[in-house]
Amino acid sequence: MTDERGIPRREFLKSAVAIGGAAAFSACLGREEVDVPTGPDDLSSYSQRQHAWNEVLPRDDHGNVIAPSHRVLLYLNYRRDGPPNEDDRDQVETALRGIEHAYERSGGGLLLTVSYSPAYFDRFDESLPEDVDLPDPEALAPFEDPEFDTPDAVVHLASNIAQVVLGAEEALKGNKSTLNGVDQPDTTLTDVFSLVDRRTGFIGDGLPAENADDTEGVPADKVPEDAPLFMGFKSGFKKNQASEDRVTIRSGPFAGGTTQHISKLQLNLNQWYNQDDRWQREAKMFCPYHAENDVIEGAGDNLGTSSKVDDCQPTDETAREMGVVGHSQKSARARDDDDSPLILRRDFDSTDDGTASLHFLALQRRITDFVDTREAMNGTDVTEQSAVGQRNNNGILQYIRTERRGNFLVPPRSLRSLPPARPVENAQEVTDESS
Repeated sequence: MTDERGIPRREFLKSAVAIGGAAAFSACLGREEVDVPTGPDDLSSYSQRQHAWNEVLPRDDHGNVIAPSHRVLLYLNYRRDGPPNEDDRDQVETALRGIEHAYERSGGGLLLTVSYSPAYFDRFDESLPEDVDLPDPEALAPFEDPEFDTPDAVVHLASNIAQVVLGAEEALKGNKSTLNGVDQPDTTLTDVFSLVDRRTGFIGDGLPAENADDTEGVPADKVPEDAPLFMGFKSGFKKNQASEDRVTIRSGPFAGGTTQHISKLQLNLNQWYNQDDRWQREAKMFCPYHAENDVIEGAGDNLGTSSKVDDCQPTDETAREMGVVGHSQKSARARDDDDSPLILRRDFDSTDDGTASLHFLALQRRITDFVDTREAMNGTDVTEQSAVGQRNNNGILQYIRTERRGNFLVPPRSLRSLPPARPVENAQEVTDESS
């Protein structure tokens, strides 16, 4: 669908989210004719798990969760030195509840999390409990030299409706007194925090292709029209994701929370599409077995709930015999004793700064789980036993460059507003929830 200027509707909405601001929000209101339900007056029924999104998101025909299309990450610094005071905590919570009253908690409404960095917790005399594994970010491969994100907090806004993430952002900044017909509180998030960075993105069938033309380094005629991500294949298969239960902290005062890693990865799509053919892309994204046997159709919707890496040969054998190993094939080796993946991915593409990138957002019980998964992805053991290079023919490492890394704690909902390092211990043990 295009307007009188010939701009595809979805491309316009993506661009509006990337630009942000009150004008972009108003423009979306004129382009998106949607009726977004408001949130309840009583928010007490909401899950204590901020990251418990799956139950309110749609599913595809195979039962895979369909990720929210539009995303905004707001990187924030607390305006005061030292530990927060109760007035500031109340202001943050009031501002967050304002947007939750305006939009229901759903994929067609608003989903959000608030998370905190190790730098935020450094302001306290007490250290974090042993139940929380939250180290400072570090380089996770010998060939990367990322900058580290150390702002105090990150607010992640997500929705299938562009105007929702923009409206929520504007209300949090104090630029909307009424949102979706709901009066907003006088207090704002930016009364307490300063905004130090804003990152945006999108995920969904066809969105990368629609937004390829104006993006540097993207061969627009090569990105598949139905692909949900720039590299041409779908991700987020149900059986290749950790469950929300698996990534939830089980005990201690932060029980019900999780940890979050966010990387910004620059994508080399010219090389991916112009140097490699379809066989090579399938072999490097999944495994050579898939490429040899035509396992994947299009973006991979035919795979159902799994990338089917169990059908691949063992990684070391593939490396020795084929001289190439797949990204999914390597990453799948990082599993727990119950054969569950360790991380839950909620990543999305971006054209911030006019270049193609991926904001790789992962949830896990411990940051160590992400480190273990990244170590499996690096495939260093494979390079020592075969002709596979440190990056060449080693999954998709050749086509991504890590620019930034950050680690964060996503507290339970009751502690999302400027948590102390040592809250009062939760009295009840965490129980599993459907996810």
